[in-house]
Amino acid sequence: MTAALRLIRRRLATSIPVLLIVIVLTFVLLEFSSGDAVDAYLISIGGGDPAVAANLRHAYGLDQSHLARLWLYLSSLARLDFGWSVAFERPVADLIVERLPNTLLLMGSATALAFGLGTSLGIVAGARPESATDRVISTVSLILYAIPGFWLGLVLSIVFAVKLRWLPSAGLETIASGRTGSARMLDIAMHLALPVGTLAVIYMALFMRVMRASMAEVWRLDFVTFARAKGLSRRRIVLRHVARNALLPLVTMLGLQSAAMLGGSVVIESIFAIPGFGRLAQEAVTQRDTPLLLGIILTSAVLVIVVNLLLDLVYALLDPRLQPSDRSA
Repeated sequence: MTAALRLIRRRLATSIPVLLIVIVLTFVLLEFSSGDAVDAYLISIGGGDPAVAANLRHAYGLDQSHLARLWLYLSSLARLDFGWSVAFERPVADLIVERLPNTLLLMGSATALAFGLGTSLGIVAGARPESATDRVISTVSLILYAIPGFWLGLVLSIVFAVKLRWLPSAGLETIASGRTGSARMLDIAMHLALPVGTLAVIYMALFMRVMRASMAEVWRLDFVTFARAKGLSRRRIVLRHVARNALLPLVTMLGLQSAAMLGGSVVIESIFAIPGFGRLAQEAVTQRDTPLLLGIILTSAVLVIVVNLLLDLVYALLDPRLQPSDRSA
């Protein structure tokens, strides 16, 4: 069995109890919170008769005991049934499948752009620590990192969508445009330019600072001194030795930020009116839709586990010492 397969097997074995803990804790927290979907519905229509509320709770199974509802939910998950959304009157799985790709496209594009630019600028700054280039890039990154994401999104929208009218201000694509193929892809790219740029700028600054600090530490290690003594060029030392070893903390940071970026999509999707996973979570909280919120949290947990599994594989490729041995399998 290869090292990659051993790592995947170990991570899958540990992810099952993690997901079970997430499901149970989330269910308990939601069950003991005030109000439910029936309360939210009655508030939206200006109130209702107590008998009507009782009938609705009976129809949705909200009048059962907490343990009975937890067992019913776990039994449904075993059949890959995420339940029924009370607010949307649709299966939860259908809503997740409909909204999740939009958020993955948004977050994936922003992460790739931020990681690529942040790593490149971090290498430039860390190639010569304490130089003029390093000081300028570090100062600019600190300023960008200090800017609130919602404020930057609003400013970019005002400048490029309202004032200059270069880019659309909201939505994922033009409604009822009838575009297909490359024309539709270009339309989606133009709609995503502002939200992707907003997220990428914030996280690019973070990745750049981590990469620069990591390279500054690697420069002090003995193997770099040995590479210099061998007469290797500075360019080769930076790219082949210093930057490669400095990538390890950056990969770790990327895994930690995957959950934060998924949660941060709520603000960006609200500003730019993108029908994504974040806005779906906001609507589920507003409507007190417990089955939908449980499905969203469970899906988010699975995504975080998958992302960290992929990063573990990348980590093992960058540093073969971290590959699991046959004894630990």
